[in-house]
Amino acid sequence: MSLEHLISKTRGRFPRYKQYAVEIFSLEKGGSDRKYYRVTMSEEYSLILVKCDPQIPENARFVAIATFLEEAGINAPFIYYHDPVEGLIWMQDLGNTDLWHYRHDPWPVRKGLYENVLDQVATLHAVDLRATERLGLLPGFDEGLYRWEQHYGFENCFGRYFGLSSEQIRKVAAAPALARLAAQLCRHPHQLIHRDLQSQNILIWEGASYLIDFQGMRAGLGAYDLASLLYDPYVTLTAQERAELLRYYHARAPVPAGLDEFTDLFRRCALQRLLQALGAYGTIGLLRGKPEFLRHIHPALRNLQEVASQIEGFTFLAEFTAQLLECPPPRPSPTPNLNPSKPCEHTQRQTGSVAADRSDREHPAEHRRRPLPREEGSRRVPHDLRGYP
Repeated sequence: MSLEHLISKTRGRFPRYKQYAVEIFSLEKGGSDRKYYRVTMSEEYSLILVKCDPQIPENARFVAIATFLEEAGINAPFIYYHDPVEGLIWMQDLGNTDLWHYRHDPWPVRKGLYENVLDQVATLHAVDLRATERLGLLPGFDEGLYRWEQHYGFENCFGRYFGLSSEQIRKVAAAPALARLAAQLCRHPHQLIHRDLQSQNILIWEGASYLIDFQGMRAGLGAYDLASLLYDPYVTLTAQERAELLRYYHARAPVPAGLDEFTDLFRRCALQRLLQALGAYGTIGLLRGKPEFLRHIHPALRNLQEVASQIEGFTFLAEFTAQLLECPPPRPSPTPNLNPSKPCEHTQRQTGSVAADRSDREHPAEHRRRPLPREEGSRRVPHDLRGYP
């Protein structure tokens, strides 16, 4: 779909801004197959336009979840319009600054931001799952999904990236402790979880945190979300910082267990989540041709080694990961032109019918426009996605 067509569709949706010169910037970021654009509607306002495959259910699910979250008092981008036929979503522009952007700030600054996020997450985890039935969420976590995540990591990271043989992988992957872990996690009550709660899926706008990329939302363990955030390979937290945030969440979230018991569950969820993340880095980096993701494998391995050493019965995994950490990276990890620590983001600009490539990346501080007013939108989104499409 051409940029001219996207501009035309946007002008048609927002006729009040036809007199202004519309600019569109392509924002290719992360491992998503969706295409994101920033559209400047005037000198004052902008919005985000998403182009996605209308045949993929998760894209319609994203719209329904965003609306549901707002109704539940959880910060998420406001949806102005959704065109399910062409696979277009016009939504609120919350700028470029995500939680990851603050990773080098002093701890008091970061602590306040993380606590703001945890307030949102605690509200999410308290949602009655019965209220989500109309959203068509993906099936909740069960023993099969936990086991799939584990094998996903062994196959696509330890096998595909490190080049270990099937026999080497089998010796570790077949450990009874991993099967027991999957069964143990299933014994805890489910909550509504984000499923990919890491620093780049949280935008910071005017001091408040907003959840994004939540189309994988489902029933699971709140501790899994917490592990995704506090053992995020993109950001380094000290053990003390992690413990402070864990206590903050525990004091506010609907957690029936005591802090010690919850901490043990949190670590087990972290081990599980890190295996999934390692598989994702190998898959996206090697199979989807985005090698910048491979650089996150070693930070994730260090986190996994730390967690495994703290859980009874997982010494074998701690030793296994420690050996891999001593080895040099088995494959080159080319440095992208833009940012060596974060997945690439490129921009392409089009004004009217003339396009120009831009190699520079817009710095978060350069985003000056305000989100388009909410009254410009319409609640034309399906409220019941059971069986959709």
